[in-house]
Amino acid sequence: MELDFAKMPAGLIPAVVQDADTGQVLMLGYVNEEALAQTRQQGRVTFFSRSKNRLWTKGETSGHYLTVVSLHEDCDGDALLIRARPDGPTCHRGTTSCFEQPEQAAYPAAPIGFVAELERLVQRRRDFPQEEPNSYTASLFRKGMPKIAQKVGEEAVETVIDAVGGNIEGLKGEAADLLYHLLVLLAASRITLEEIVAVLKERHSTISAGVRRE
Repeated sequence: MELDFAKMPAGLIPAVVQDADTGQVLMLGYVNEEALAQTRQQGRVTFFSRSKNRLWTKGETSGHYLTVVSLHEDCDGDALLIRARPDGPTCHRGTTSCFEQPEQAAYPAAPIGFVAELERLVQRRRDFPQEEPNSYTASLFRKGMPKIAQKVGEEAVETVIDAVGGNIEGLKGEAADLLYHLLVLLAASRITLEEIVAVLKERHSTISAGVRRE
């Protein structure tokens, strides 16, 4: 990565942090060469705080760290995009993003972004069931794969029935139930949406190549 720190005032380059799973923009900060080096070394987003006049790792007091997934410079080498996974609310006001206002409804995310958030919650119920022991998701994990797979099968059948019957409203609800239970099944199998998408991309590239050859 070739960032041109010398061209920026005080050697500070703006860094936009984006949720690696949902695509939501979480915050904007500034990095100097030392902050970027620490971010790479520790795997947690570190900025240079202009108010504190020192390096500042996001989450050092709250515990809501930003775990780095990837770093991307812009075409001019004077801005940085950081894709990360948040360990909690990013904003000090308790909101997911610094671009949300607490007194307002959260701005709508892309549909796939919400699915990624739901996947993250399902995985948390799997890994930390004690947080919400009475939740439906936690109860499914306690019952194990046979019950989880049974629910996927039931919701799939009900989805097909509503689709064939032309029950559009019912189909929406059953499709939502099917998608949710499929996320639980994948989490129980330790498979992520990212891995599923990778398979889809591979198949798409194969199909595209075949079309081009024809």
